[in-house]
Amino acid sequence: MKNNNKYLKYYTKETEKIDKKLAQLLVKRQPDSLYAPCSYILQSGGKHLRAYLVLLSTKVVGGKFSQANNAALSVEILHNFTLVHDDIMDSAEKRRGRDTLHIKYDISTAILAGDSLIAIAYKNLLKDCIINTTQILNTFNESVIEICEGQSLDKDFEVRDDITIDEYKIMIYKKTSALIQMCCSIGGQLGNGTKAEIKALENYGKNLGLAFQLKDDLLDIIGDIKDFGKNVGGDLIEGKKTFLFLKALELATGEDKNELLKVMANKGIKKNQINKYKKIYEKLNILKITENEINKYTNLAIKSIKNLKDSEEKETLIWLATYLINRNK
Repeated sequence: MKNNNKYLKYYTKETEKIDKKLAQLLVKRQPDSLYAPCSYILQSGGKHLRAYLVLLSTKVVGGKFSQANNAALSVEILHNFTLVHDDIMDSAEKRRGRDTLHIKYDISTAILAGDSLIAIAYKNLLKDCIINTTQILNTFNESVIEICEGQSLDKDFEVRDDITIDEYKIMIYKKTSALIQMCCSIGGQLGNGTKAEIKALENYGKNLGLAFQLKDDLLDIIGDIKDFGKNVGGDLIEGKKTFLFLKALELATGEDKNELLKVMANKGIKKNQINKYKKIYEKLNILKITENEINKYTNLAIKSIKNLKDSEEKETLIWLATYLINRNK
């Protein structure tokens, strides 16, 4: 696509605005023991992909960014709420290259901060609900429920050794993709889009979310910690049954199969074993298979919005899908 730099500048400009708004959101709120941890997580950077998708989806159906600025903040706050609790449940020590909230403070503080963030997310969302209020709130609520279901499935999978790839995709849809789908949906609703336009945006978000999570799975084994912001190989260390692991288990035979079964039996691997398992993945062509799967869902996302009216925002959505599969963090 032409003008890649233009779209990237556009994305950067809008996400920098979101950064500034998040930084100012809780200034002077008391008690500091609650709002300092909340501010810490809101100011931890990130791509602000979800907030940007709300804005683009509003404008692509004929609305304006000004109709969705608060809603864009609300989904970013919601996303951070999920990360706080996810990190506690996973005992994660790093997020975006910084200490996770429960490591910097403590678990009780992190839980309370997360609880506050979801209420703040609703408060901001309501500021933009001038039309379609009930529908927008239902969409938002359904996403929160899906995220919790996805997190619960993820925890269930830790003690199951018979997970299928189809089950894994259902889990990542609920845990990751449903939120991205919701961002596109409420953007379309805030912009007063037609049912067909909103459905197209929802399908875009769903497939984009699946591609996004599969890319995260891939980056976990091929990424650089300086770019990725998390420990490379962390999924294997924790014994997570990602798409890569499940596909390798499906294709492996002999000693390779035995080594993969050991990961499940031992509930993970040691840090010094990461390269050994990366070589097994390479031998089985798992990295290429995963890239093909990412491309499949990216293409489905782009195809989903082909009937939307041509506009700068539609081109930006197409660019964004391609940009995300080529990212290194």
